[in-house]
Amino acid sequence: MPIAPSPTLSAAAAAPVRPASRNAALRATIFLHLDGITTAPVADALHRRGVLAHLLAADAAAPDVPVALTDLTATFRANEGYLNVALRVLAAQGWLTQHLDNAADTIGYTVTPVGRAALPLAGLYADVVALYGLPPVHPRLAAPDSARRWASVAARLRTRYDLPEADGVQGAAHTQVLRHIEGALVGPMVARLGMSGMFHKYFMESSFRPEEFHEAPDSFRPVLDFLAHLGWFRARGETYEFTDTGLFFARRGAAYGVTVSYLPTFARLDGLLFGDAAALWNVPAGAPEQHVDRELNVWGSGGAHAGYFDVIDGLIIDLFNRPIDEQPRGILDMGCGNGAFLEHLFAVIERHTLRGKLLDDYPLFLVGADFNQAALKVTRANLIKADIWAKVIWGDIGQPDRLAQDLRENYDIGLSDLLNVRTFLDHNRPWLAPATPTPGRVSTSTGAFAHRGARLRNADVEDSLREHLARWTPYVQRFGLLLIELHTLPPALTAAHLGRTPATAYDATHGFSDQYIVEVDVFRRIAAEAGLPPDPRAFRRFPDSDLATVSINLLRAPESGNRI
Repeated sequence: MPIAPSPTLSAAAAAPVRPASRNAALRATIFLHLDGITTAPVADALHRRGVLAHLLAADAAAPDVPVALTDLTATFRANEGYLNVALRVLAAQGWLTQHLDNAADTIGYTVTPVGRAALPLAGLYADVVALYGLPPVHPRLAAPDSARRWASVAARLRTRYDLPEADGVQGAAHTQVLRHIEGALVGPMVARLGMSGMFHKYFMESSFRPEEFHEAPDSFRPVLDFLAHLGWFRARGETYEFTDTGLFFARRGAAYGVTVSYLPTFARLDGLLFGDAAALWNVPAGAPEQHVDRELNVWGSGGAHAGYFDVIDGLIIDLFNRPIDEQPRGILDMGCGNGAFLEHLFAVIERHTLRGKLLDDYPLFLVGADFNQAALKVTRANLIKADIWAKVIWGDIGQPDRLAQDLRENYDIGLSDLLNVRTFLDHNRPWLAPATPTPGRVSTSTGAFAHRGARLRNADVEDSLREHLARWTPYVQRFGLLLIELHTLPPALTAAHLGRTPATAYDATHGFSDQYIVEVDVFRRIAAEAGLPPDPRAFRRFPDSDLATVSINLLRAPESGNRI
């Protein structure tokens, strides 16, 4: 029996339908696809090692009695930190319930009713997860084995993996698992077609044939056929043309980019969970990163983050409309990525502020700093293309003292003379255990945090964040620290709103790569503890609800007396 279009795609294809409702349904599909890209390898790895069977057996013997994380770690000789990340991912999908006691520092998991139906299906993920370790089906280059296996997964998905019709919880589990497989199959392809500009090339033609754009058209035709099956293309004989649904996804290819960039991590997930937890990090100095496709990550980040930039325009306009002696000499973007944020800020200042009219006499000293050489290379190219004069330098977010020294010695400017900004970076700082833990701290975070496989206490993560922000305090007294940051959600909240949040994907990609995303309220509380209380007038969260996974904050010491 052919696989029916997904509920969201069916709703999108129905007529008449209000555009807002249609777009909301299609956005939900993107979130569900991201869930699949990350949940599929997690469930597959735990299934292969018998962890899921163990949890189901424990549930059958004693329902609703938590299985301790420490017991699972010992039984399966796992790396406790990454195992906790994996189990929390399944909790965010509604298959497990997390039982977390931060005061006692204990964690356990139980199987939910949906989990009882879904976990036995984890073996279905094997074929699509195997694609993660193969050369990608590149938009131009022939990869015959990859293409053949991709087409095989697509064919099985079109027949619903022969799953029987089911209602209730069983039917919901079938739908969820099939949507996961769809996301794991399609998401990487969408990201690569988007990054290569192939979608643009398709769109430029009223219709096209595979041989017009692909060196191996017979290998790529099954990809186009499956996208046509999903309703993204309209197939007319040997030609294809975009549908409105397909254009929606094509124009949002960057939404897949960051998650897909971590496929190198997911391809080696078994080793992270049950082997050498540091294997991805043990690379020679100067060698390429093994855990992430950095070029794809930078591309996806730039596209996904651009929508938040406009929100801070009012703050920038206010600051650079003040008298010159009350303005910063320039801006430093730590973790500049592809330079898009600096480019945006310069355009806002140039076009909409007093300072923009006086740039000849009072030029902006712009600095893009990043730890990653690939990001610095992209930033240089983009800023040169935009005719923006800036310094592009290496910098470590965890070492502001060193950065300040470099700026003073090499450019004769103080770090505190600049407005410090950054986007989605503080959670990606190198791990430093807290030097002075807060006595009796009980964390309020539900996060799962690890460093090289070892589990980190949530209280220690909070203290580490406090000390990290405190190191920046001397340099942001005058103009503040303006940042956009990423956050996690309690897994039960994520599970209750599937299709409305990308939190599962964030938790997986960041948890397995030793990054530390905490909830919005936790971040703001810790910033205040560090002596940098968030300015309530500048606070924004996205979405503006309890499902917020992104926030904008202006952190500054209250005694600075500086208004913004």
